[in-house]
Amino acid sequence: MLPYRDNVGAVLFNAEGRVFIGRRANLPAGAPNLGSWQFPQGGIDTGETPRAAVMRELAEEIGTARAEVLAEHADWLTYDLPPELLGRVWGGKYRGQRQRWFALRFTGADADIRLDAHGEPEFDAWRWADLAEVTGLVVDFKRPVYAVLARDFARFAGG
Repeated sequence: MLPYRDNVGAVLFNAEGRVFIGRRANLPAGAPNLGSWQFPQGGIDTGETPRAAVMRELAEEIGTARAEVLAEHADWLTYDLPPELLGRVWGGKYRGQRQRWFALRFTGADADIRLDAHGEPEFDAWRWADLAEVTGLVVDFKRPVYAVLARDFARFAGG
């Protein structure tokens, strides 16, 4: 059985307690078009700590790391790729992802967010959303992870 890819994710809260969500720019062929919104996330480099990785991923994906860590989820959360994507993404080396999630407070201004600041953009649009609505905006195979995040990071929502 294929292993999980180690990954970090950022639930970035603004001062009003809303969360950053981005719309995926380049979905892999065969991926569903619905549910193309997600939180920033990405792989952990060799020798990198999850905390360092989440700050690097923020800078790469949204153009700024103006944030402070509020909490680190106690568990590694996993999801499996659906059959139509298995063997097609990440070079076919992984069955899904094992993720360490962080709640962060955005300390910058909206103008600091630049989706095109680092190479090919991960997202082609972004917005602030209510944490409770995000589970319904992501691809179905990530929904169980997002439901856990909505429950466990709810204390940071709403300001």
